[in-house]
Amino acid sequence: MKLDKGLMAGSSTMLVLTLLESGDMYGYQMIEELSRRSNQVFQMQEGTLYPILHTLEKGKYLSSYEQQAPTGRMRKYYKLTRKGRELLTEKKSEWEKFHRGVEDVLSGGANALSFS
Repeated sequence: MKLDKGLMAGSSTMLVLTLLESGDMYGYQMIEELSRRSNQVFQMQEGTLYPILHTLEKGKYLSSYEQQAPTGRMRKYYKLTRKGRELLTEKKSEWEKFHRGVEDVLSGGANALSFS
């Protein structure tokens, strides 16, 4: 079963920031790591990732630098800034509130009445 893209759209920024929380990464590495960590549930495309990275970098949530790969090719690495860590904390808090709300609805609500 394929996931509705709308479900991922609202959490893409948080997922990218979370990946970078553990260390600097380049784009393709983020795509592969997201897929690995999610057991292949999240298959982010380059056309989705790079606009997110550019927006985050423009907002000073990320910085970037180039480094030569073992193949000799230059790669652009992204690094989480202090401002990015603060944004990640906010996004995680939003996600927790959203997740709790969805769980409450799915389970009938915190004060659900039993109709027998």
